[in-house]
Amino acid sequence: MNENPVSIVLAGIGGMGGVYVAELLDHAREGTFRIVGAADPEPARCPRLEELKALGIPIVPALEDFYARGEADLAVISSPIQFHAPQTMLALSRGSHVLCEKPLAATVREAEAMREARVRSGRWVAVGYQWSFSDAIQGLKKDILTGLLGKPNRMSCLYPWPRDEAYYARNSWAGRIKDADGRWVLDGPANNAMAHDLHNMFYLLGEDIERSARPVEVKAELYRANRIENYDTAAARIKTDNGVEMLFLVSHAGRRDPGPVLSYDFDKATVLAAGRGSDIKALFHDGKVKNYGSPDAEPMKKLRDSIEAARGGRPPVCGIEAASAQTLAVNAMQESSPAITDFPAGLLRTEETAGSSRKWVEGLDEVLELCYAESLLPSEAGVEWARPGRLLKL
Repeated sequence: MNENPVSIVLAGIGGMGGVYVAELLDHAREGTFRIVGAADPEPARCPRLEELKALGIPIVPALEDFYARGEADLAVISSPIQFHAPQTMLALSRGSHVLCEKPLAATVREAEAMREARVRSGRWVAVGYQWSFSDAIQGLKKDILTGLLGKPNRMSCLYPWPRDEAYYARNSWAGRIKDADGRWVLDGPANNAMAHDLHNMFYLLGEDIERSARPVEVKAELYRANRIENYDTAAARIKTDNGVEMLFLVSHAGRRDPGPVLSYDFDKATVLAAGRGSDIKALFHDGKVKNYGSPDAEPMKKLRDSIEAARGGRPPVCGIEAASAQTLAVNAMQESSPAITDFPAGLLRTEETAGSSRKWVEGLDEVLELCYAESLLPSEAGVEWARPGRLLKL
């Protein structure tokens, strides 16, 4: 047993929080950490709640309740998006380092407040974009920084990921712009399920290991098939501060699920990946191939790295400076296309399977695949239902 295990408090133990609970319980015997508390207003949603109780871990409704009588070296925050900023700032003010799940925050203003709180506290904040912690992405980024792949030119991502009605019914804020209490959420593919893929393009282009490139121009088209407030389909063209063009095409309303499809173009190579769990490979123009492995190989490395950092190691590579580019881009996408466009009713289809119902849009998969292949937004491809967004210069 380690003489000084890292003390951990968990904010949120259902959903993604339940994944953290499982990881910690399964490795508790390693002795490098101990769970000292958990905060969740609905703890019954945690699949392993009884194990936490059996260990005598105090479970309280709010993170404020824990800090009223406890302290922790590390706070792991996996609560809804609208609580990321206030809970991170609370934990920092009480002397905890923070591992906050993605996205960093709902708004740029919240992200800046978190950065200021971190500076005041003298602690660090890691953001749970697991790809950024992976050996695959770290290896690729180092090769980009050394110039092995040459100058970056364009980065494209296509990710149709069908979601059923239960996905939007799982809580009170899914698909919302603001929650019932008026707090910003901006929940949508680009700020939740596929936030990883948007962040990853910015992160790979950052000027050092701990930073991301920044968006300076954004033009987006936001669409909706499901009965939600915000969008379930997004198409965006983004220009970064180092002159690279990004194309980002994502949807929860398609029919097929190919997983993320990536193409990153450099002067000397093209980096490709296709499918969930697939390896990322650089195909050099001279015929050589470099395989970086799968960025999904160790999804909880972010937690292990954070525990090690809390023991006095190097702060995690993905912090506020790296993660805030995604927040800025998502805010700009919403501003570029403030009125969400509904798909034509005549194209909506409903698929019923055992215990679930899912809406999908006829022809949407083909439109997004065409846009990916031709580097177009749907409106530029002449799609009848498409509506162009406004170009924002940030």
